[in-house]
Amino acid sequence: MTFETLGLQQALLQAIADSGYTSPTDVQAKAIPVALEGKDLMVSSSTGSGKTASFVLPALQRILAARGDNTKRREKGVVYGPRILVLAPTRELAMQVDKAATVYGRHVQGLKVTTVVGGVPYPAQLKALRGPLDILIATPGRLIDHLQTGKAVLDNVEMLVLDEADRMLDMGFIDDITHIAEKLPPSRQTVMFSATFAGHVGRLAQDLLRDPQRIDVASHTDTHENIEQRLHWADNKTHKDAMLDHILTTKEMEQAVVFTSTQRDADWLADRLADMGHAVASLHGGMPQGRRTRVLQGLRNKQLRVLVATDVAARGIDVPTISHVINYGLPMKAEDYVHRIGRTGRAGRNGLAVTLAERMDTGMIRRIQQFTTQNIPVGIIEGLEPKNPEPRMFGGPRPEGKFGGKPFGHGRPGGKPFGAKPFGGPKPYHRDGGSRDGFAPRHEGGFAPRHEGGFAPRNEGFAPRNEGFAPRHEGHGHRNEGFAPRDRSSFDRPHHQGDDRRDNGFQPRGNAFDRAPAERGDRGDRGTAFAPRKPGFGGPKPGFGGKPRPRTGGFGR
Repeated sequence: MTFETLGLQQALLQAIADSGYTSPTDVQAKAIPVALEGKDLMVSSSTGSGKTASFVLPALQRILAARGDNTKRREKGVVYGPRILVLAPTRELAMQVDKAATVYGRHVQGLKVTTVVGGVPYPAQLKALRGPLDILIATPGRLIDHLQTGKAVLDNVEMLVLDEADRMLDMGFIDDITHIAEKLPPSRQTVMFSATFAGHVGRLAQDLLRDPQRIDVASHTDTHENIEQRLHWADNKTHKDAMLDHILTTKEMEQAVVFTSTQRDADWLADRLADMGHAVASLHGGMPQGRRTRVLQGLRNKQLRVLVATDVAARGIDVPTISHVINYGLPMKAEDYVHRIGRTGRAGRNGLAVTLAERMDTGMIRRIQQFTTQNIPVGIIEGLEPKNPEPRMFGGPRPEGKFGGKPFGHGRPGGKPFGAKPFGGPKPYHRDGGSRDGFAPRHEGGFAPRHEGGFAPRNEGFAPRNEGFAPRHEGHGHRNEGFAPRDRSSFDRPHHQGDDRRDNGFQPRGNAFDRAPAERGDRGDRGTAFAPRKPGFGGPKPGFGGKPRPRTGGFGR
């Protein structure tokens, strides 16, 4: 089949030929003819299958038909709004659709395409919304902003496209999409593209589409024949960093996208690779749109060799020269793994998708393999072989342990689990309160009992000492054990001013002990690092003449 047989007009066929395409992909061959008939569509297609052109080309055909019909021509100076509305989950995907519309519409005279996304100043967007407009590509959040101010006119939309609908719903845009759809004419054509139409995506399709035709070209169980997948088990973070460095220095690596789990990890890893001499940049949702655009442009121009990104970049990057995708941090959802590896092996090229996993990632690796119904082959890098044995993934006898997994501590650096048992040895578990290799015996419900009469409850009448205990804050209850968390970074709480050290479970002293008594002022106010004293501990004590309790020096009260 060729594009000429799909029923496209000559201006579009010329643009397709200029782009170097001769025959449509499977999704294009099945979706374009149905879309040209004006029918609603539900399309499932894997990433990199050419789905963008499957709705951009019918949209441009509709615009060309309106140009030839004088009754559909619009008066100059009147705000009609767009004929085509495309909703995308991320800015990168919106920019990719904008690029496709510009490339395939290069021979459509007077074509007006506008992208409305977050992270971009409002004035330019407002100016574009007031002028003549054929195609509007938007993220739901920013489009809602313009609808609320009355700047976006959607009364004349003839075609609505929901690209990556499942991703938009995962990001919490379902109410925004419903609100936007209510502003559109009921007679519009609606086309939905999604990896799956199960659950809430299917219910949304029932609400928005009329008699849709279902097209299922590819699914997440595809083998990705042109993408080699590989799994490397790392003993620890140092081992994982060494394997990453080795992969990035191989001669086969042309350009690579390294995925991390968080924005902080992306910035940290990009800085580390830059110090090693790589042409690298980070990309994540916390960056301004202008910088994100420059980073992607640098990747396309080969000014960057390595891109460190979060899942915000898993959908929307279309750079054929990306030869490697490296999962340095695993995704939060198994579906995102498929979209990550789809960044390589594009435009008929071969690609390599490498996953660097530690033992704590076993659960996610198992979910990914269940989702794709494929096992990821395990690879070994010569000279960087893991010292710990490969974790058990599927089948085999159920190992010992309370939760049916490896014994607690299995695979720790040094090869020893917690307690005195040797590596890999059996660890008895006694429900009657027996020994658990150095742990206190379990009692009712798995917690140590409260002693009767021997000890007072922890938080009755006494404030905790400042050294080693969490401060009391207004509006928050006491912690169960009275101690501050050992790793503050996991709670996203800022460090105290003037103290750059990592919090290892103790609060900084601050200035309360460094100042003279006359400079401290009221005992009840010791700054944010200290809790106000309660009567009966260190402050004036009723019944003793109101005299303050003398300080004995050091940590005494």
